[in-house]
Amino acid sequence: MSKNKDTVLSIALVTPSIVAVGIFIYGFIAWSVRVSLSNWKGLLPDYSWAGLKNYINLFSDPRFLVDVRNTVVFTVIFVLGCLAVGLALAIMLDQNLKGEAFFRSLFLFPMAISFIVTGVVWRWLMNPAAGDRMSGFNLLFSNLGLDFLVNSWHLTPRWGMAAIALAAIWQMSGYTMALYLGGLRAIPDEIREAARVDGASEFRIYTNIIFPLLRPVTLSAMIILGHISLKVFDLIIAIAGKQLPLDVPAIYMWQTTFDGYFFSRGAAIGILLLLSVAVLIIPYLYYTLRSEAEI
Repeated sequence: MSKNKDTVLSIALVTPSIVAVGIFIYGFIAWSVRVSLSNWKGLLPDYSWAGLKNYINLFSDPRFLVDVRNTVVFTVIFVLGCLAVGLALAIMLDQNLKGEAFFRSLFLFPMAISFIVTGVVWRWLMNPAAGDRMSGFNLLFSNLGLDFLVNSWHLTPRWGMAAIALAAIWQMSGYTMALYLGGLRAIPDEIREAARVDGASEFRIYTNIIFPLLRPVTLSAMIILGHISLKVFDLIIAIAGKQLPLDVPAIYMWQTTFDGYFFSRGAAIGILLLLSVAVLIIPYLYYTLRSEAEI
């Protein structure tokens, strides 16, 4: 009797959360799918069936193709930059560095800041203005006699997204460092000592032993960072505002839906973003569950 009572109590406790998730997440996703398949354009709802027209039109829309390119550039630079910087910081902290707790907190601190705050700060640091209005990095380079490094940053015609990615790398590399540091600390010291006894150099220990053992951490970091990069919105708005050369699907979705009242197309962009995130998350979840089952 007591066991049945505990079961009923447990179900009663989790039921409100299940209902809330079902309504406010999966219910809204289903509603967005329905809107994306309609002809709703304007303030008055129009649920007449349009099929896949909105999705097909997106892939022939020059602006959306620019958005996809910008997202790819941002994602590649952001993910690789965070992995490289995070791994380097983790290896440095793993060397029994004095003041490790201080440096660990220092590197993690940017993660506690929102992308809006990061964007405001980096907008000043990457100020593309010249002459008397020069500030930030350009002013520093000019004073150091490194004029060849002075540039337009996010206003650079082709690689402006790379400059935006620098701000994101600064913010999230500390988080990547924490992931890698946890992975390094989980590797038994006996493995390293055995390799040293066999005459392996530190370089060979890292390349042949440590890095392969860190592959699950790298995969997790790539999934998390990729998920963040696909939804980037506030960082770009804070640094550069709404500019077509720096446009991404999230900004296009916002303008299409709330500025242009083209709700069906905005919903279609949102669903495509959801699917792009699912392409990353679902294989990762499958891999994780299969690994746990094998253990």
